[in-house]
Amino acid sequence: MESYYLDWVNLLLRWAHIITGIAWIGTSFYFVMLDNSLEKPRDPESLEKGVGGEQWALHGGGFYNMQKYAVQPKKLPEHLHWSFLESYSTWVTGFLLFSMSYLWNASTYLIDRSKMDWAPSTAVIVALAFFVAFWFVYDGICRLFGRGKHGDRIVGVLVALFIVLASWLACHWFAGRAAFLLVGAMMATTMSANVCFWIIPGQRRNVAAMRAGKPVDPANGQRGKQRSVHNTYFTLPVVFAMMSNHYSFTYTHAYNWIVLLLIMLGGAAIRQFFVVRHRFKLGNARNPWPYALLGVAVLGLTIVWMQPAPVAAAVAAPAPAAVSYAQVRQVFEQRCLLCHGEQVQMKGVRLDSPQQVATHAQAVYQQAVVSRIMPMGNSTGMTEDERALLGAWFQAGAKTQ
Repeated sequence: MESYYLDWVNLLLRWAHIITGIAWIGTSFYFVMLDNSLEKPRDPESLEKGVGGEQWALHGGGFYNMQKYAVQPKKLPEHLHWSFLESYSTWVTGFLLFSMSYLWNASTYLIDRSKMDWAPSTAVIVALAFFVAFWFVYDGICRLFGRGKHGDRIVGVLVALFIVLASWLACHWFAGRAAFLLVGAMMATTMSANVCFWIIPGQRRNVAAMRAGKPVDPANGQRGKQRSVHNTYFTLPVVFAMMSNHYSFTYTHAYNWIVLLLIMLGGAAIRQFFVVRHRFKLGNARNPWPYALLGVAVLGLTIVWMQPAPVAAAVAAPAPAAVSYAQVRQVFEQRCLLCHGEQVQMKGVRLDSPQQVATHAQAVYQQAVVSRIMPMGNSTGMTEDERALLGAWFQAGAKTQ
């Protein structure tokens, strides 16, 4: 019964995380598009008010006129809309979901003992350290190099190299599924930290200065814009990392850290296409299609590289011996019932009776033999012979008598 309610908590948290994530990403994408689509106003009244750029748009049967002031409006309205709750709620729901699914069950979901045989508490501390360390290193890089000559380019290269290192470490220290999510959560934490520590505080300082009749420090806006741009390029890589747990062929690959980096690179290149596309339409940037072609090429080459080697035609061999249900039941008892027995039924799956085994035979074959992601992190030590036994049993009809 406890597992049943935990599954509901997991479902509701995941649902809330997706909803808030859509709201955050949608807001971010919209303002990036808006910034890169602004045209200089032709209306003398707008120019006199200090409007630096505007966009006329149609939506839902109405006309909208979005205006951006070069520095500040002459008169600040009483009510301002702030975009930060979407970021914070996305991070909170994501962290709770990650904690419940991976940190709370570290020995099952976080640890792969063939990589690092450490205590669950140690694995949890190291996983949390990824969040903290990445933020401090990233923030330090931005502080040291972000304001100098070619600062954006230097910051981009250094942050990319640090992501490579973090991805390599995560995939060599943790179970592949957890490693991909950890890298994505690490980057998402930095995105939310940018909002919390730089973007919103800078905006608050500017608003306070305007209300007090003091001059606005343009550095606040510049720093906030820089971090906002970084968040834009993190977005598609983070989204892939978050959805990667549904595609075991990526995180179970022998070089899964390279797979992760290549797919994130492809996503970042495609995101660059959309960013530049808005400026290109106004004649303010070069043709963006090379970025899209680069992203597609990276993903295409990754698909070709990961393609499994063709299986050689089987030479006539003796038919395998029939596998009895008694043999399969022994494997279930030793390797599976800890999480799928009478006391605990993770994901609502039980394997402690012939009827339950028959119901879930397809899932057992897919998870334990084909994708090999169960037992999670192989925490119960299922052997290759046992996986082969389950495979032969399923292919022979998955009989339970």
